[in-house]
Amino acid sequence: MDAETLRALGPDEAYRRLLMSGTRPHFIGYYVLVMGLQGRPWNDCKGDEKKALRVRFDAIKAEGLDKGLSEFERALNEIGVRAKS
Repeated sequence: MDAETLRALGPDEAYRRLLMSGTRPHFIGYYVLVMGLQGRPWNDCKGDEKKALRVRFDAIKAEGLDKGLSEFERALNEIGVRAKS
């Protein structure tokens, strides 16, 4: 994915797709993506802004991106094994 596509998707959808590809959720990774797309240093996120991003991150995570998978597939996802694309 190129930078233009990433910007067009926006941080929430881009992060959602990252999780769907098998990446484990991590709040710092999410807000670094948000800050990067805004052209800001990763550590510029503080206070109420960081709290608001945490709410968005938790909502993305709560979507249950592994819905519809078998128990076996969920277990494979948990340990990081992914199907070839």
